[in-house]
Amino acid sequence: MPVYEYKCTRCAEREEHILLAGEDEPSTCTACGGALKRAYAGRVGISLSGWGFSKTDALIRDTRGKDFKKLRERAERIVDE
Repeated sequence: MPVYEYKCTRCAEREEHILLAGEDEPSTCTACGGALKRAYAGRVGISLSGWGFSKTDALIRDTRGKDFKKLRERAERIVDE
């Protein structure tokens, strides 16, 4: 279940709320009754690793019709260097 963080516009208190699909967002602060605004943590980066992603596939040219086990081992050696 997603946990969302909200910040009060009046007292700057932060609250976490679990919202199910279709539920309305909370509108008032439990501490002072002020309006809540969703707080964003900024950008969240992810990194996909392992064989089969463009980051590893780009290490070896022309992989069509080749032994992928050998290619994977070679790519891992290149990444480790």
